[in-house]
Amino acid sequence: MSELKHLVLNLCFFLFSANIFAQGIEIYPHPHQVALGKDELIVNSSFKIKGTNLSDAHTLQLLDSIFTGVNDKKEIPFTIKKLPKNVENLQRSGAYRLTVDLKGITVEAFDKRSAFYAVQTLSQLVKNDWSGKISLPTGIITDYPDVAFRGTVEGFYGEPWSHQDRLEQLRFYGKFKLNTYIYGPKDDPYHSSPHWRDAYPEQEASQIKDLIEEAHKNYVNFVWAIHPGKDIKWNRADSNAVIQKFEKMYQLGVRSFAVFFDDISGTGTDAKKQADLLNFIKKEFTDKKEDVMPLIMCPTEYNKSWANKESGTYLDILGDQLDPSIHVMWTGNSVISDNTLEGLEWVNARIKRPAYVWWNFPVSDYVRNHLLMGPAYGLDKNAAHAMSGFVSNPMDKAEASKIAIFGIADYSWNLADYDPIVTWRKANYLLMPEAPEAFLTFNSHNSDLGANGHGYRRDESVEIKPIMESFLAAYKKGAYQVDSARVIKEEFIKIKNAPGEILLKSKNKRLIEQISPWLQHFEFLGKAGEQTMDMIANIRLENKAAGWKDFVHLESLLDSMAYIDRTYNQNPYQPGIVTGSLVLAPFIKEVIEINTPYFADSLASQSSSVGNKTLLAKLKKSKILSNASVFINQPLIIRNDYVAFSPKLEVVDLLKDEFFGLELTGELKIIDFEVNLENNDLNEWGIFEASKDGENWKPLKVNTVNGKGSMTVSDPEIKSIRFRNTSENEHSIYLKAFKLVSAER
Repeated sequence: MSELKHLVLNLCFFLFSANIFAQGIEIYPHPHQVALGKDELIVNSSFKIKGTNLSDAHTLQLLDSIFTGVNDKKEIPFTIKKLPKNVENLQRSGAYRLTVDLKGITVEAFDKRSAFYAVQTLSQLVKNDWSGKISLPTGIITDYPDVAFRGTVEGFYGEPWSHQDRLEQLRFYGKFKLNTYIYGPKDDPYHSSPHWRDAYPEQEASQIKDLIEEAHKNYVNFVWAIHPGKDIKWNRADSNAVIQKFEKMYQLGVRSFAVFFDDISGTGTDAKKQADLLNFIKKEFTDKKEDVMPLIMCPTEYNKSWANKESGTYLDILGDQLDPSIHVMWTGNSVISDNTLEGLEWVNARIKRPAYVWWNFPVSDYVRNHLLMGPAYGLDKNAAHAMSGFVSNPMDKAEASKIAIFGIADYSWNLADYDPIVTWRKANYLLMPEAPEAFLTFNSHNSDLGANGHGYRRDESVEIKPIMESFLAAYKKGAYQVDSARVIKEEFIKIKNAPGEILLKSKNKRLIEQISPWLQHFEFLGKAGEQTMDMIANIRLENKAAGWKDFVHLESLLDSMAYIDRTYNQNPYQPGIVTGSLVLAPFIKEVIEINTPYFADSLASQSSSVGNKTLLAKLKKSKILSNASVFINQPLIIRNDYVAFSPKLEVVDLLKDEFFGLELTGELKIIDFEVNLENNDLNEWGIFEASKDGENWKPLKVNTVNGKGSMTVSDPEIKSIRFRNTSENEHSIYLKAFKLVSAER
C-alpha cells in the first residue's frame, strides 16, 4: 500500500469514527468501515423479512429481542441477501455489509454467521429515547474479521469452569463476534489422563450437548480437545482409541476437534509419531465426516524458548510431515509472552503454515493469588496475515476473565484499530454498568502478576504510580509534597470505597462470588493506605501521640489483610489473596519502614504483635538458590512454619550441573524436608545436597520413590538444601513440591 493511500484510509476511518462518537454510538468489536448519516430510521413497526436463506431462527429471535414493544403497523423491509463476490475482504465467514436508510434495513452476508453478526451490530446502533421512541442512524457499515478463528481455550490448570459459566461465556462470544471455544481443561480426566479413552458419564455428556447447542445458537465453534500424551502408547490400538473417543464426541454433537501434546515428557513427545497420529485421524475420521472442521493440534514445543533451534528437529518435522490443513498452536516466544509478528514469522517458517495463537492471558493458574483484570496489550497490530487463529487462555474465574476476553474480541476482529486502553475501559463499563468507576478503580490496581517463574509482568496503578514515586523520593530526603500527599490519600479513599459500591450495586452475582475475597482485601488495603497518609501527616506536624495511634491502627489493618490472605483461596500452588501488589502495597510498606524508628520508644515499651511475627518475618528472608533461569523468579509459598517453591505447572528441563534449592536465614533451622519432582529415575542422574554456609555442599540422603520423598533434618546447622543434575545429559522433572519446614534456633 502506498503511503498516500494509507494516509487517505486512515483519514477516512478517523472521520467515520468521529461521526460515530459524535452521535454517542460505540460498536464493539470496532468495524472496519463505518459511514453514518444524520437521518434516523424510526422503528415503530415490525419487520418484513425478505431473503431468509441466510438467516435462521436464532438470528431472527435476536432481531425480535432488539425491537421488542414496537407497534404492528406498516412493516419495515428487512432484506438479507448474499454479498457480492467482487470485494475480496468480504469473502470470509462473518463478513457483512449493513445498510440502514429511511426505507428499511439491508444485510448483505457471506454466510449465516455474517447475518447473525450484522444483527449483533444492529443491536449496538439502536437508540431508545425517554419517550420510548426506537431509532437507528442511517448509514452503511462494512465489516469482516481479520483473524478467522477468534475466542478462548479453556486450557488452564485448576478447577474447570462450571456448566453455567460456560453457557454464559458462549452467549458473550456470540454478542461480540468470537467464534471459537476450545474445551481443554487440564483437570478434566476425560479430556486427559487417566480417562481420555473412556466415554463421559451421562451427566457430563448431557452438559456437553447443552454447550454445543448454545454454541450453535451463537455461531461459536465448540472444539473438543483430547490430551493423550501422558500415557499414550504409539500403536494402532491407541490411535484407534483417539478416533473412537472422537466418534463418541461426534455423537454428542461436536464438529471441531483438537489434539493436545503440551506439558508432557517421555515417549509422547515424539514429533514424527504425533504427526503420524494426526494424519491418521484426518484420514480415518475428519475426511470421512463432511461436517467436521480441520484438526487443531497443540505441540509439545509450543513456544520458542522451549523449541529446539536446530534444523530438522521437532517443529520442522511437524512442518514437513503434518498435513497442511491441520492447525498448529503457538504461545509465542515463551510460555507467557506478548504476541509479536517477528515471533510468528519465526515459527511459521518452521511449521510451514500460519500459527494458531494460544495466548496465555489472562490465565492465572501460575499466580493464583492474583487477579489479572488489566487491559489486553502486547498484541502486534500487523500480524493478521501470520495467524490462522487467536484464542485466549483465561482465568479459572470466567466472569472476571471477560475483561480481557472483550479485548481479545476487539483485537482479533480489527487489529489496526485496536486500542487496548480504550477497549479495556469499555469492558469495565460493560461488565459493571451499575458501578463502572468503582470497578475501574479495582481493576486498575489488580492487573500485575507479581514475581513469577515466567517473568511476565503487567502495568498496574498506572496513574498514581509516578505520583507515589515522586512523593517517596522527596520524603526520603526529608521533604513533604503536600499536593502529592493529598492526591495519594484521595486515591486510597477511592480504593477503600470501591468494594462497598461494587458489592452494593452490582447485579452480576457470579462475578461478585468469584472476586469477593479480593474485594475484601482491597478495601482493607485502601483503609491501610489512608491510615498511612494520616500517620505521616501527624508526624509532619510533630504530633507523635496521634501518629502512634495511626501506627497501631495501621498494623491492625495489615493484620486484617493477612487474615484474609491466610483464610481464602487456600490452594496448594499460590495460596491466599493479593491486591495492589506492584505499587500500592510496596508504598505502604516503605513508608512504614521509614517511620518505624520514629516510634522506637513506643514499640519497646508495649507488647506489640510485631514480636509474634518474628518467625514469619525471618522466613520471608528465605532465598532461592539456582543457576537455572526457570527457577530464579519462581514464587515461594511462605507460611508460619515453612517455606516452599510454588509448584510449576510445566515440565522443566535441567541441564548438566544445573541446580535449584532454598536457603533459610541463619536464625532459622530446617527440621523437615519434603520433595516431589515426579521423575522415576531421579536418583540415577541427580543428587540432593545440603550446606551450612551456602558454599560447601555435601550429599543429602533423601529416600524417594518416583521422585517423591521426605526426611527429618537432624543437623541444626544445615540452612540450605538443593537438587542438582550430576549427569552429562539434560533431564526433565515436574516440580510438584520442594518444602523446608523450619523453626527458630
